[in-house]
Amino acid sequence: MSVWGITGLPEIAPRDDLVAIIAGAVTTQAATDPDLALQSGDILVVTSKIVSKSEGMQVPAAEREQAIAADTVRVVAERVHPGGNFKIVETRQGLVMAAAGIDMSNVPEGVALRLPADPDASARALCAGLRQRLGMNIGVIITDTIGRAWRVGQTDMAIGAAGLQLTDDLRGANDANGRPLHVTQAVIADEIAGAADLVKGKTTGIPVAVVRGMGRFVRDLDAPGARSLTRTGDDDMFRFGSAEAYRLGYEAAMAEIKAKSVKQDEMP
Repeated sequence: MSVWGITGLPEIAPRDDLVAIIAGAVTTQAATDPDLALQSGDILVVTSKIVSKSEGMQVPAAEREQAIAADTVRVVAERVHPGGNFKIVETRQGLVMAAAGIDMSNVPEGVALRLPADPDASARALCAGLRQRLGMNIGVIITDTIGRAWRVGQTDMAIGAAGLQLTDDLRGANDANGRPLHVTQAVIADEIAGAADLVKGKTTGIPVAVVRGMGRFVRDLDAPGARSLTRTGDDDMFRFGSAEAYRLGYEAAMAEIKAKSVKQDEMP
């Protein structure tokens, strides 16, 4: 597998044609180094920030809290600190992120940037446009940076995807010692997102990378998008924050006490 950044992309503005801009940068880079020309089976990894910029998702920094509230489905966790309240929330895109993923880095002063409204739809549009323009079968991943429970720091993950098999489901196979695997699903999309961030970074001005050597995971455009990776409902093992868990536990205990009291009153 090899990974490299696409250089020469300009600052992205609302309504910019990302397909044309990315395709042009790829062609220019390949003119200097033919080994960097795209091939079928390559995967383009695109930072969500330039997608959001092209889709006009900028808001004034003074309205950041209102934007967080508008993009929040539920508050997962909240902690008060000297600068205000820090919130981990579930977004309308189905993601669980700090501050609904609304960011103020790598944007002009006084501006905050919301996530793409539908990252999978954005990925499909990019993938379809680039496949048509470049005449090759590629995949597209749109990434954003997240923190993780119980781990220091941040990493990139796929928030949108098109034309890819997102996981490598090993359940039912055997490990190297011949033991059956019951739960192992490698999340290829997130692993590729993390690898691409090693060449994109946050300070290099390189928002797009190419990953080569993973073509066996490239699929048709109708393959499931990144939202299919989200655990929701009963599959979410941590869907309650501490306040919710306390309230539910309290209500359950009171209901149990009431039921026991009624049962005792009914006894002869």
